[in-house]
Amino acid sequence: MKESPLFAKSYDFIKWLIPQTVKFPRNQRFALAARIQQRSLDFMEQLYVAASATEKRTALVQADTLLKQLRFHLRLAHDLELLSTRRYEHACRQVEEIGRLLGGWIRSLS
Repeated sequence: MKESPLFAKSYDFIKWLIPQTVKFPRNQRFALAARIQQRSLDFMEQLYVAASATEKRTALVQADTLLKQLRFHLRLAHDLELLSTRRYEHACRQVEEIGRLLGGWIRSLS
């Protein structure tokens, strides 16, 4: 079975993102890095919940909220100079594309 683009892009993004956060200074590794990792994993898990839920819209809206929280944490990491501008721009492009795919799924349910 072929995975949908949303699941594939989200997985690839998380696979890229987690090693980036491991490079954070020790004092941020258990604070901001842990939150970024947890939000990204929560987002992916929420997609799986939505895929198998009868009420998909609610689960997808929750996934969208997690993605917004992840955006905030990434922006903060960049502002605190924990993520380089190049890596932050890459993360933003990935999150934007994932958000576009998620929005399309939500709109398809209307």
